[in-house]
Amino acid sequence: MRYAILACLLAAGTMPAAAQKLTIGAAAPATSLDPHFYNSSPTTNVATHFFEMLVARDAQARPIPALAESWRAVSETVWEFKLRPGVRWHDGQAFTAEDVAFSLARVPNVPNSPGSFAPMVRAITRVEVVDPLTVRLHTAAPHPLLPNELGSIFMVSKHVGEGATTENYNSGKALIGTGPYRLVSYAQGERVEMVRNDAHWAGVPAWQNVSFRFIPNDGARTAAILSGDVDMVDQVPMADLAKLRGDRRVALSETPGFRLLYMQVDHSREGEVPFVTDNAGRPLPRNPFKDVRVRRALSMAINRQAIVERVMEGAARPTGQFLPQGVFSWNPEIPVPAYDPDGAKRLLAEAGYPDGFRMVVHSPNDRYPNDSKIAQAVAQMWTRIGLTAQVDALPWASFSGRSARQEFGMRLAGGASVTGEATYPLTTTIGTFTAGGRRGGTNVGRYSNPALDAMVDRAAATVDDTDREAQLRAALKLAMDDVAIIPLLHISNIWALRPGLRHTPRMDERTSAIDVAAGG
Repeated sequence: MRYAILACLLAAGTMPAAAQKLTIGAAAPATSLDPHFYNSSPTTNVATHFFEMLVARDAQARPIPALAESWRAVSETVWEFKLRPGVRWHDGQAFTAEDVAFSLARVPNVPNSPGSFAPMVRAITRVEVVDPLTVRLHTAAPHPLLPNELGSIFMVSKHVGEGATTENYNSGKALIGTGPYRLVSYAQGERVEMVRNDAHWAGVPAWQNVSFRFIPNDGARTAAILSGDVDMVDQVPMADLAKLRGDRRVALSETPGFRLLYMQVDHSREGEVPFVTDNAGRPLPRNPFKDVRVRRALSMAINRQAIVERVMEGAARPTGQFLPQGVFSWNPEIPVPAYDPDGAKRLLAEAGYPDGFRMVVHSPNDRYPNDSKIAQAVAQMWTRIGLTAQVDALPWASFSGRSARQEFGMRLAGGASVTGEATYPLTTTIGTFTAGGRRGGTNVGRYSNPALDAMVDRAAATVDDTDREAQLRAALKLAMDDVAIIPLLHISNIWALRPGLRHTPRMDERTSAIDVAAGG
């Protein structure tokens, strides 16, 4: 099985000189160039050009060889990875098993991470360097998902990374990878410029130069692709979708996606909650979101199909769980919650809030397609059951940091199962938060259910796929019955490209020059 980027990289030899630069208009900026700092798609989009994993994922999120040529379970608790020979860092030094050991040790120890990758290495108890091209990873219990989870962990060089800070990566000082591109310049929040690595192990990359321009404004992104200022944009604005479908200046590339948008409440406090008050503006003495009846009422009050039709122009699907239909561990027994505003009012009254309460719904305004519009639609639906909900939409750069510090009582959030099954979101998004981020790395709401954690741990250690899927489905049912989060919809992933380009759309929504070639 060959690494997925190979076909695109080898296409470079037949490409005309005029096609040697690719400019991408990305909706959300990379938070950092440190590939271990923040587990978010915008950051990964950029990092994947400079750094690589032992195990990559194809467009359907299936694991495929990358820096590891092969892997096997040598026992129930030991995985052996054979590294690809001849791989070199950008500075010419050889990639070895010592770099793997260093990278895996660094992941849970990156200071101030707003969303750690640590859950992806939580099962590893010991890294054994067998020889320069062989590494064995020991686990306390059987962990069949380990190769899949390593598809989220970028390898960084030990000789450059020892003692390096996140700022050293942002400045370029420590940005030495094995990937198909090298850093030229980075203007945080504005753009990243890169040049191809002609010595890349998979062949010469397709594009001589790649420019990532961060264009969070929807209208500006559409204007940029229509004018030819950029060659491709991601997160095509839903309001422009119909227009772009009929415009010969662009071609659309699309696929169903793993990305879930959901409402996330604060579970971290028993008492007063930020931005939640009674109708007179006084802080509530207890956290209303700790009552499952309130959470159920909030979910029942949302007309998900109306949001899909009126806000998302049909480019999404309503849902009541983490995963899109048809993927491993999706649970057919979890329905899309029925829209029932009268039932929601009754539940609020039972919970002690017959007259409702006030809250601010925080949302990013430049991270997901129509994110702030979705938040507005949800807030309006909540007003119909007697709540007073006001939306405060913030740029992602501000929203993400404040959300990670639990500054919001209610927020619109997004997440995707990068492993293509339920273990990842059950562990990272609603798993009980632990210091170091080995569980609950992106659980900014601080939901905690020890019984659920135990179910997920048992499932993760189950080798038989059928048995593991049944256990994960049961865990999903428990989490959704408890309304750990309030799922809304799964987004369709849509890119717009100039004519003459071919693009491989990815279910994990990654936007990368690696997936683009000339000859559309």
